[in-house]
Amino acid sequence: MSSAGVVSARPSSQGLRRAGLVAGALAAVALVALFVGARYGLMLAIGLGFGITLEGLRFGFAGPWRAMILRREPAGVLAQLLAIALVSVVAIPLLGTHPGELSGAQAPIGWAMIGGAFVFGAAMQVVLGCGSGTLVNAGSGNPVGLLALPFFAIGSFAGAYGLVWWTSLGALPVLTLRGSFGLGVTLAALALVAGLFWALGKPGTRRLQTRYVVAALLLAALGIGNLLVAGQPWGVVYGLGLWAAKGATAMGADLSGSAFWSAPGSVERLQSSLLTDYTSLTDLGLIAGAFGVAAWRKGGLSQPLPRYPARAWIATIIAGLLLGYSSRLAFGCNVGAFFSGISTGSLHGWVWFAAAFAGAFVGIRIRPLVGLEART
Repeated sequence: MSSAGVVSARPSSQGLRRAGLVAGALAAVALVALFVGARYGLMLAIGLGFGITLEGLRFGFAGPWRAMILRREPAGVLAQLLAIALVSVVAIPLLGTHPGELSGAQAPIGWAMIGGAFVFGAAMQVVLGCGSGTLVNAGSGNPVGLLALPFFAIGSFAGAYGLVWWTSLGALPVLTLRGSFGLGVTLAALALVAGLFWALGKPGTRRLQTRYVVAALLLAALGIGNLLVAGQPWGVVYGLGLWAAKGATAMGADLSGSAFWSAPGSVERLQSSLLTDYTSLTDLGLIAGAFGVAAWRKGGLSQPLPRYPARAWIATIIAGLLLGYSSRLAFGCNVGAFFSGISTGSLHGWVWFAAAFAGAFVGIRIRPLVGLEART
């Protein structure tokens, strides 16, 4: 075959691959909608949207925090705060007018919650992935993400198993900002924090790039969609723990000793299909969406195995376990606690943010020590 023939065949092959990715995504959504229910099909579509947005625009939570701490580049964090503000403008009023139909990401502030957030902030910087970030990294073929994900799920399951005991160590009642006053306080606090990060940022790095603005707008729209369709905010951690719990019960484990997993709601989900669990659907969508974007790009899935030392892979496993376990104690990750907690008026989201950001300083110091930044 002539070289011209080879060249002309490449665009056709690429086009077929991309058409197949689009067709596969549409087919998956349609099949879930047809055989499980339209609402569940929509949730899978929303999850795909999250994955496509995060991977396609190379946006996330762990990376911008790292950029702010190491290089005083606040743009990524400012975009996160913008997205949260946009969701809160819609979510907080809706929660007030539809209390029986919609629920927020509210949780109590306690010692275990604060400690869990701190540990989570550290662990996510070790593997450069929070809850959504680990799913996206795994979906795009990142070896560290692929290794951390199953241990994240196991850790989430284990953390939920003893969650009631941890919360008994001491916690305040659930504190929530509601109504017009609550929305005003939330927006004012977000503006204050954004102003602080802007002031601390290095000149020349404060301006939001177009992709950050687009990412913030898309995440806000998808987050609002998640609330309206599922009746609950975007979350990640519960779905991962549920996957591990289903695996444990399939192997004959008795979960009746756990107040969390033996609760009626958890028992019902354990006995039902994953495709009827909203959080699982968006988690699966995150993975699939990131996979689709990586496959869409030329050579997106051809990442070589990093030549990290053995201690780096061991650290990845430990960090994965800690991510899962600590996020259960903290009532969520960057998505469930920070993004959804603050945007639905929960004060625990603010405390989580402070504790996790402090932990991120520690995790950034640990990462090179375990060999995750130095290739051998």
